[in-house]
Amino acid sequence: MCARRFLIIVFLFILLGVAGAFAIFQFGGNVLLKSATPRGHFEAKAAGDGPDYTQSAAWLARPGLDSAASWLPDGFERAAPGKAAAFYVHPTTYLNRDRWNAPLDPGGQTSARTTLFLRSQASALSSAGDIWAPRYRQAAYGAFLLDSPDATRALDLAYSDVLAAFDTFIADVPADRPLILAGHSQGSLHLLRLLADRKTKLSSRLVAAYVVGWPISTTADLPATGLAACATPAATGCVMSWQSFGQPANPNLVLDAWEKAPGRSAAHRRADIICTNPVTGTVGGASLPVDNPGTLVPDGNFTSASLAAGQVGARCDHGLLEIGGAIPALGPYVLPGNNYHVYDYALFWAAIRRDAERRLAAWRR
Repeated sequence: MCARRFLIIVFLFILLGVAGAFAIFQFGGNVLLKSATPRGHFEAKAAGDGPDYTQSAAWLARPGLDSAASWLPDGFERAAPGKAAAFYVHPTTYLNRDRWNAPLDPGGQTSARTTLFLRSQASALSSAGDIWAPRYRQAAYGAFLLDSPDATRALDLAYSDVLAAFDTFIADVPADRPLILAGHSQGSLHLLRLLADRKTKLSSRLVAAYVVGWPISTTADLPATGLAACATPAATGCVMSWQSFGQPANPNLVLDAWEKAPGRSAAHRRADIICTNPVTGTVGGASLPVDNPGTLVPDGNFTSASLAAGQVGARCDHGLLEIGGAIPALGPYVLPGNNYHVYDYALFWAAIRRDAERRLAAWRR
């Protein structure tokens, strides 16, 4: 897919992110419920056959495939990849209501959106090593709106695919290679669960897990993973997590729903959300705009993407990553409360790339 097509649909996946974020964080009322809830009851067979991750066709990216994850912005010099293996889980791209889970290869705009998330998010990790990104029967975004058996089964089915993909990934990657995990939104929800279920397999191999765009409680979620938040730029085997908000930030629509749900460790959640700054690589970090090595921005004609360096500052405040400075024109889809959820990776694309390289070097030492 050419760079022009990639950037033409930057706004499409921004729109997608709006829909997914509303659903995930339960912003909407009756109108949203009616317009988003899948028709009928959950049926696993409606999503089609499950994946066989021993086959290349079950992957969006993996060694040997010509993958969108290798895309780079205009003028960005390609470097030889590091020796890590990165496992990336994409966010919600299925907006239809005809079933509770998307088929593995839905085609059309869903597949195009998924490809573009690989370009705009997973590509940030390509300098650290090979990218592995599974196709999975993702839950339709309406599944996040309801606390119902149908919604639970849809999310469980999606997670079962992610878990099976990870098990194939971990079996195929040589045991002496370090690992990076990354996701966003629905992908991060599944990734958080995976970190708890497969912590013994990760053990000392984990460079870092980028669990972005999903709140993580330090008391109710993180203990189940056996990991800590990344406290220093050279820390390894830790979690990077942030949610980007403009100023003034109002996260009530996010936190009111999130705090009502039980955490991974069965404890009650409270407003103790992990915030790591991708620019500083620290918990609770603060950075000036000049410190940011590059925000991913389309040009005015949407024919190319470039990096705008030194534009966006950020600081952690009460669990949120508040951004400031001369924020580039990324699009009109900022969510209520100045929530930049859709732009969590784009705002810090070059910083994420640098962070992964830095932690990989620390792990190898």
